Order: sequence, then C-alpha cells, then structure tokens
Amino acid sequence: MSGSAPVDGLEARPTPAPSAASRRRPAWHPATVAAVAQETPNARRIVLDVPTWPGNDPGQHLDLRLTAEDGYQASRSYSIASAGEGTRVVLAVDRVEGGEVSPFLVDAIEVGDGLDVHGPLGGWFVWRPGRSDRPVQLIAGGSGIVPLLPMVTAHAAADDPVPFRLLAATRTPEDDFFVEELDAALRSPAPLEVTHVYSRRAPEGSGMPVGRLTRDGLERAVFPPEVGALVYVCGSTPFVEQVLRWLGELGHDVSDVRAERFGGAG
Repeated sequence: MSGSAPVDGLEARPTPAPSAASRRRPAWHPATVAAVAQETPNARRIVLDVPTWPGNDPGQHLDLRLTAEDGYQASRSYSIASAGEGTRVVLAVDRVEGGEVSPFLVDAIEVGDGLDVHGPLGGWFVWRPGRSDRPVQLIAGGSGIVPLLPMVTAHAAADDPVPFRLLAATRTPEDDFFVEELDAALRSPAPLEVTHVYSRRAPEGSGMPVGRLTRDGLERAVFPPEVGALVYVCGSTPFVEQVLRWLGELGHDVSDVRAERFGGAG
C-alpha cells in the first residue's frame, strides 16, 4: 500500500527514498568467479558475479575471503576496479611474492570458483560525478591505479566537465593497468590528461625519460596548488609517503589529500 497515512489528525509527509549510497551497507556476499584475464605480467583481472551486491562508489574496496577444503580461511582487502549498481565486481590483483592469497588469485583461481566478499567498504576515498566542481588529480603507483580507474570511467560516462588528471608510475609499458579503459576515457568528451612515468623502460620511440618519479616530475604533471584540486594518491606505503612529502613541499594542503596505501601480506 502506498501514499501517506494520517498521524494524530495530520497528514504525514512521505519518507524520502534512501539514496543508493545509504542502502549500501557492508555485508558478506557469496561470489562466483565469472571471468579471469591477464592484466599485466604480474597481475590478473578477476570478474566476480555477486548476485546480492548492492553496488559501490568509485574508490571503495572490499574484503575477500577464501575457504580451503579443510575449512581454513584467509582474508585480504582489495580495491574495486568497477563501480555502480551492477552485480559484477571487477578486481585487479597484483601478485605479492611469498603471499598467501594473491598468488592463488593470480595463478590458480578459475572461472566457476566460489569465494566470499565483504563490502562495499570505505567512504573517504571516493569520488562521484556532480558532487564537486573542484578539479581532480589522481596519482597512482603501480596497482594503486585500481581504485582510481572507476573514478576516471565514472567521470567519462557522466561527461562530467570537471578537469581530471592522472599520473601513473609503473616499471614498463607492459606493467600498465587498464590500457583500453584509459584510452576510451581519453576519447570521451570529459576532460582528462594522463601522464605515465616509467622507471625501467618507456614505450619504444616515445622519447619519454626513464626513471623513478621525481619531485620535479610530479610538479610538472599535477595541477598547481592554487587550483585547489581534490587529490587522490594510491600505491605502496613508500610511494605514497614520498608523494605526500613532495606535495607538501610544493605547497599543496596535504591535509586535504586522500591517500590509500598497500603493502604487507599478500
């Protein structure tokens, strides 16, 4: 039955429908591997079918739990490379040598395998189209691009006019994540600039300098401090700490920078 009901002689106002984000309460969900593909020589893209998944915002993450035949369980947190209301969840997992979970996900998991995911998690490291007119600066070290990709794709899909820049640091072109998705976003009307930094080998014939990201390189690639961009940084702990230090030295308000670090057990 719909409509208002009288309360103490007064007509009650209809309760506003909850927003999609407010309905996304973290919970455990059974998942099945729907597809797998090699993302880089050391990483694998894994598409999960999660029938009860409530959707997630760009930048959120989840906990993934594997259960062995003897009942032993192991859990790890992973950023989500997809966003929106669908029940397909995309991960891109980088192998951590000596790790317990990531080598299995990269080398052994197969289509049809079952596991459990808990989420969506995180509300600070997110970006949604139409919520702010501040430019957005994304800075990724290696697989740190995973939670940043859905921000780029959501920006492109919404034809959002906010200027976007992405700085991605990897070892070689073969280590780049989401090449096709970034190319598609660059072809969209939404404003996007992408800068790659390669520490070991640049694309053949590109003339790009090779070497680790430097403070000068960071300064050339990112929005200047006076623009007041929203800045998101994700990568290994040493990478993130170095970038935050340089941003501060360059005049950025690092208290306004949103950062996620990864490392430790894989």
